[in-house]
Amino acid sequence: MQPRADLPPPPPLESLSDGGPASLFLDFDGTLVSLAGHPDRIVVPDGLPDLLADLSARLGGRLALVSGRSIADLERHCGTLAIACAGSHGGERRLGEGEPIARSGVVPVAVQHELAQFARDAGLVHEAKTLGTALHWRTAPHWEERAQAFVDDLAARHGLAVKRGKFVAEVVAPGVDKGRAVAAIMQEAPFAGSRPVFVGDDVTDEDGFAACERFGGFGIAVGERKSPTARYALAGPDDVLAWLGA
Repeated sequence: MQPRADLPPPPPLESLSDGGPASLFLDFDGTLVSLAGHPDRIVVPDGLPDLLADLSARLGGRLALVSGRSIADLERHCGTLAIACAGSHGGERRLGEGEPIARSGVVPVAVQHELAQFARDAGLVHEAKTLGTALHWRTAPHWEERAQAFVDDLAARHGLAVKRGKFVAEVVAPGVDKGRAVAAIMQEAPFAGSRPVFVGDDVTDEDGFAACERFGGFGIAVGERKSPTARYALAGPDDVLAWLGA
C-alpha cells in the first residue's frame, strides 16, 4: 500500500476487532471503484461483490456500503448485494438482501427537469437519481464555478440541500447525509455496540468519518484530498482493495 504524507496508513483490517467487535462502512465511487467521466462508465473490479460478501461474513454482518448512488444503481453495477446498504447519501437504507428499504424525501420532478435542461445547454452530465439529481462536470472542469452557482441557486429556491463532490454537485432533501446513515445503522443489530470504521474519498464522506468518531471509531480517507476528520489514509481504490484483502 502506498503511504500518504499527511496521514498514516490504517492498521491491518484483522486488528480492528482486537478490542471488541468492529463494523466497516465503505463508500463506493473513488473508494472501491475508480472514478470515471460518466457515472455509468465505472469499471467494477473483478470479484468485488464476492469480496464484500466475504468481508460481511468475517465481520459478523457488520459491513455496509454507504454511497451517493441509489441502492438499485449499486446493484445494477454489482449484482444483488446481500449486505447492508445506504444509498442516496443515506436517504435510503436497508440492512441486507431482501430487507425493506427505508426512504426519506424525494427531490421534485421540476427540479430534476431544470437541472437536466441546464446540463444539456452547458454540455454537462445530468444524473437522475432515486431521491436526488446531480450535475457532473468532470469532462468540463472550467464549468465548475458556474455549475456550482446554478445548483446552489436551484436548491435554495426549492428549500433543498446540496451535496458536493469531485466535479459533481447533487440536490437532495434537507437532513440527508452519510453521518446520519451511519448513526441509524449503528442502532441496529448486528452493528449496535461495535466500533465503526468509515472508508471514503470525498467531502460527503466527512460526515461518515465524524459519525464513526462519535461512536468510538475513525475514518480512513482515500485519495489526494486532504481530510480534516480522518485518522488514517490510503492512496486510492487499489490500496483500499489490498487493505480489504483482495
